[in-house]
Amino acid sequence: MSLALTLSGCGLKSGSPMVDDVRPGSVGQDLPLKGASLTVTSKNFSENIVLGQMIGLVFKAAGAEVLDRTNLPGSISAREAIVKGDADAMYEYTGTGWITYLGHSRPIANPTKQWQAVRDEDRKNGVTWLPQSTLNNTYALAISRKNNAKYHLRTLSDVAALAKKNPSAVTICVENEFASRDDGLPGMEKAYGMSLPAGNIKKMDAGIIYTQVSKSNSCLLGEVYTTDGRVRAMNLDVLVDDKHFFPNYNAAPVVHTKTFEKYPQIAKLLDPLSRKLTTQAAQEFNAKVDVDGQDPHAVAKEWLIREGFIKNG
Repeated sequence: MSLALTLSGCGLKSGSPMVDDVRPGSVGQDLPLKGASLTVTSKNFSENIVLGQMIGLVFKAAGAEVLDRTNLPGSISAREAIVKGDADAMYEYTGTGWITYLGHSRPIANPTKQWQAVRDEDRKNGVTWLPQSTLNNTYALAISRKNNAKYHLRTLSDVAALAKKNPSAVTICVENEFASRDDGLPGMEKAYGMSLPAGNIKKMDAGIIYTQVSKSNSCLLGEVYTTDGRVRAMNLDVLVDDKHFFPNYNAAPVVHTKTFEKYPQIAKLLDPLSRKLTTQAAQEFNAKVDVDGQDPHAVAKEWLIREGFIKNG
């Protein structure tokens, strides 16, 4: 899914060997991938690069030789690498799989059922989906904590109630695409019974939205991505989508099926990792890359060591 800030100039070269001296921590004991040569990939935005690096480091600690092909441009190139077997594993998003790759127009509201449906249908494409994380990189509306001290908004239903009570109070900053998509602002207004005046909707680039919501009074609310590091860094409150309008984009490992048949032990390596990956954890490591300017590989490695999955060699 490309619902995040694209990272440029991160210094990662597609197709370079992963040379870290790492060893097993809580996963990879007895080197179950010893002798394997595996390629990891990712899309070209911060979060997905970090997740791809995590897979590679876990594989490396478990004994594999790892080729790093993260940071491929766009969703399709990384997807094709997995389908064709040019890459063995990456983290993908359930909503992207269901809507973009499998061509469905309506998301499935229940996250587990969404994952199960993608897993089952994508088998025919030679792609194996492992259990998903709770990390959900989807659309949301956010408000600054300073402004929310006045309004006490918690859910999108609260926003709808405020819009009816005081229409002039609800100003929203959004991207052009979000302003016109059925799974964006128009659909959200319909789902929640809102009808915002056109003058209350301000369109701008994604990066500006966070600053406008945090530091100005021009937007009470802004369109954000739930795992974006700026949510935490700029003290924003993300409002709960209590009617489950926005699709679920839970991150899950996907593996080229022939690779998984050869190395089924990959599941035992990645399942514990996915269980630890939350939206809050993603906000933290995304902020280190997008706000603090740290290297995605270093961020991934530090997180895995801190969580005990791997150790320095």
